[in-house]
Amino acid sequence: METAFEYCDFTNPKHLEVLAQMINEYMADPMGDADELLDKKKQLRLVDGLANHPSCLCVFILLDGEIAGVSTCFINFSTFQVRSYLYVHDLFIRSAYRGKGLGKKLLQELVKIAKERDYCKVTLEVRNDNRIALYLYRAMGFKDTEPAMYFWTKRL
Repeated sequence: METAFEYCDFTNPKHLEVLAQMINEYMADPMGDADELLDKKKQLRLVDGLANHPSCLCVFILLDGEIAGVSTCFINFSTFQVRSYLYVHDLFIRSAYRGKGLGKKLLQELVKIAKERDYCKVTLEVRNDNRIALYLYRAMGFKDTEPAMYFWTKRL
């Protein structure tokens, strides 16, 4: 089993198609828990929005040449540390590829990218019932803040 990483090339139709498919797969997953999937029009808006977002970074993980997962990240800025940091918004491995350590490898690659770019940290959010992700993140040194913080949302 050979793994590799590719940045999403927003000019590559295959990358755009697979990215939109995987986001829909993630939304349909119990941990995505979306009310409805993206139709074709919203998929086009998704890839266009990500392609044109100034701080977006999408990284695919490949297994034996096939795209097996993706992470959608955004580069943010810490006012306290006065440095950029990487926010992992999505980390998704397709169900057929799970249990092979690919989530760990993809997260390790993201940490490597952040270190190479001299970012001050890598942040992410995770549902408290996502036991598999919580185990992975803890094993890789991620932890809740002290004191614990909440992730709040106001839908508009």
